[in-house]
Amino acid sequence: MIAGFGAAPDGEGAVRPLGAQPPRARKPNFLASNSAEELIRQCRRTALLLPALADALAVQKAGRPGRLFDVTTYPEDDRELITQILGEGEVSGVAVLGHGITAQMQEAVMAGVWRIRFTAGEGRLVADCIEVGSIPAAVRLACSQLPASISHGAPPAGAMNVMPVLTEIGDRITRHRDSDPAHVITFSLLPMSPEDMTFLQNSLGVGPVRLTSRGYGTCRIVATAARHAWSVQFYNATDTIILDTLEICGIPSIAIAAEEDFHDSEMRLREMEEAYFK
Repeated sequence: MIAGFGAAPDGEGAVRPLGAQPPRARKPNFLASNSAEELIRQCRRTALLLPALADALAVQKAGRPGRLFDVTTYPEDDRELITQILGEGEVSGVAVLGHGITAQMQEAVMAGVWRIRFTAGEGRLVADCIEVGSIPAAVRLACSQLPASISHGAPPAGAMNVMPVLTEIGDRITRHRDSDPAHVITFSLLPMSPEDMTFLQNSLGVGPVRLTSRGYGTCRIVATAARHAWSVQFYNATDTIILDTLEICGIPSIAIAAEEDFHDSEMRLREMEEAYFK
């Protein structure tokens, strides 16, 4: 896809360039600080939430629907403590839902645990939730109504290979089933002209979901306006694309928590509960 171009859902489905994002500074362990002790004693709802999250992780399976925990009505201190406990993991993102609702998603440092804030209008908070699962349900919901087809006009002057690529994409998204492996088209290896890439971007459009993974470098994952078609771009430390692909799949695997993540995260939460809340 076009370098640095992606969806920036803001409740109205707006589009803006994706700028370089600086690396996050490593935060000190808040729970081990003196200022956390009193907060932990006060936040009994958080103390009850941790084992419930661990129990949900214990039975969660990859590809199965997750479990949602609504913390909207928790006291402010509890919600702040939850924020400190969860931290910021590798994957974050935004999904535009219907009726002007936007889901802002952040994976916790425990993979498979997600903080999702649903907002409306000018950022007004509608709901604050924690979800245990491979990927927040909001991602699948946002993409569920996208068409499994592509419409486009004649290619522009200077186009080389965009038409067979569009034919391949259209055929794959029409035939894709949830159990199918991802089909990857690597633009970095194809002789595609700038006119090809611009026409391809305009033909596919920009969809309602943008995700960023910072596991090994930065990977930006943007849903196109065609079902199952995702722009997946890998960047180096200077924010230059080093691998440019399009994946035909349900959701790209780089954004999804794996089965073993659930067990590891369950153990971390139980250790945290034992160390600070018992």
